Amino acid sequence: MKVLVLRRFLAKARTQDEGGALVEACLTLPLLFMLVLGAVEFSRVAYTSLEVVSAAKAGVAYGAQTGGTSGDTAGITLAAQTDAGNIPGLSVSSSSTYACSDGTVVSGANTDCSNTHIVQTLKVQTQATLGPLIHWPGLPATYTISGQASQTCLQ
Repeated sequence: MKVLVLRRFLAKARTQDEGGALVEACLTLPLLFMLVLGAVEFSRVAYTSLEVVSAAKAGVAYGAQTGGTSGDTAGITLAAQTDAGNIPGLSVSSSSTYACSDGTVVSGANTDCSNTHIVQTLKVQTQATLGPLIHWPGLPATYTISGQASQTCLQ
């Protein structure tokens, strides 16, 4: 008797499709969730990258205003950090190189280029570290994102 009831139940289950959609949804939802989470993580890294590069451009724009601001590392750092205010832990470094307009490298003193003028190149580098939302095995624990901008300034 029990075998007959079980056979009827199994025969009825083979002909009905009522639970098929639920099984398909249970199988595809984890894949869809991982796909959406990957898109969110990629968007966070892309946004942070844009902000870090924009901060470097803001720092070099501040430093290239006049000859006096090119050596103001505190002002360059403040301009860069203000531009990327929502990126915590942004580090900023700046450096200058000097050359005569004929191409010879000099120290930057006013008397270095007798027949030509001094050309200063200001370079600002920014860097930020971003931690992922969820740590996946095989992927890095943090992402280091760097930005760089340079500007040529005539003296």
